[in-house]
Amino acid sequence: MTLFITGGTGVVGRALLTRLITDGHAVRALARSPGAASAIRGLGGEPVAGDIGDVPSLVAGMKGTRAVFHVAGVNEMCLTDPSPMYRANVDGTRNVVRAANVAGVERLVYTSSAVVLGERKGEVGSEMVEHRGFVLSHYERSKTLAEQVVFAEAGDVEVVAVNPSSVQGPGRVTGTGKLLLDLLNGALPVMIDVNVSIVDIDDCAQGHVLAWEQGVPGNRYVLSGFTMTTREAVLLLGRVADREISVRFVPAAAALAGGGVAEIGYRMRGKQPRVCREMVRVLRHGHAYDGTRATRELGLEYRPAPDTVRRTVEWFRSEGLLRSGA
Repeated sequence: MTLFITGGTGVVGRALLTRLITDGHAVRALARSPGAASAIRGLGGEPVAGDIGDVPSLVAGMKGTRAVFHVAGVNEMCLTDPSPMYRANVDGTRNVVRAANVAGVERLVYTSSAVVLGERKGEVGSEMVEHRGFVLSHYERSKTLAEQVVFAEAGDVEVVAVNPSSVQGPGRVTGTGKLLLDLLNGALPVMIDVNVSIVDIDDCAQGHVLAWEQGVPGNRYVLSGFTMTTREAVLLLGRVADREISVRFVPAAAALAGGGVAEIGYRMRGKQPRVCREMVRVLRHGHAYDGTRATRELGLEYRPAPDTVRRTVEWFRSEGLLRSGA
């Protein structure tokens, strides 16, 4: 059976591509560059030259395949111009689902995000929660629009969405993965105490496979293994890494003010901010997600939090990413 995947060299896409090939499937993967094509071959996949902005290349890659996994997307904050992210996440998704219809694909699994649930502060987000009515970031808005597009444009394709919480594990060094690395390296001295929900990267890949095999068309499935406070996460990270992590927890209001000052400073120097009000707004909101529907209906089993943290720390060490003493 031949499958098609976009975003196969990204964090989630690489884990999914590896899982599908390990399971014995032939996988074609969209490749935007020679480097991406080489990486896909190295994982055992068949690269297909193209881009989610190029519908003919998508149709050509999907022809003769049984299912499509649309994983490609952009997740960034503090952007001076967020329009490229909207083009990738919204327009790119529209192109993929339209191409799947033209190519005669049976089923499409779309990698959405748990942020589109829009739960209120302090509320546990699930597939059934009522959206709060406003978004916290351009990323959240772009993924919300993209999920609406993928279902609206489904046509004859069976569309199932998966909504991962924060994906952590070996291979993740960007976004929230960098926060973990910075904590271990003593480069993140200040934090806000809020809830965070995490799904192990391999559990996330397995959730995609189960959604393809057993998911109900038109449904979405939250993928989230555990929730803890950032204080609890710091303690667990320090215990697993066997080192003391020094961090000061500050009030959310102070963090928001500091993020605003930092953003102004970066922009005055003509640089993209590493910290901004948008980022702090998301962090201070916190997130708690319920991933049990995927367990009940798909049979997904999540690994315990210490296992995910241990695997992540061991990978950091193996890659030489931890400073001396870590």
